[in-house]
Amino acid sequence: MSQRDKLLVKILLGMSDANIDFDSLCQLLRTLGFAERIRGSHHIFSKEGIEEILNLQPKQGKAKAYQVKQVRDLILKYKLGDKSVD
Repeated sequence: MSQRDKLLVKILLGMSDANIDFDSLCQLLRTLGFAERIRGSHHIFSKEGIEEILNLQPKQGKAKAYQVKQVRDLILKYKLGDKSVD
């Protein structure tokens, strides 16, 4: 299992939202096809075909728990990360 897959499982399980590395989360979103724009500490992710825009900020090197939940909800809603869909 790749690092990407391990992180995806960790996010989908939702048991450690406050313990997700921010840089790893950003990398996962990029590999899922999101475009990243940075303004200060804000990392803004968007993707064609997805109406929601993710606005993430790090907190001491970790992703904020509520933002990890937003990412999880988006992954589930659009079935991202499913190898048959990507």
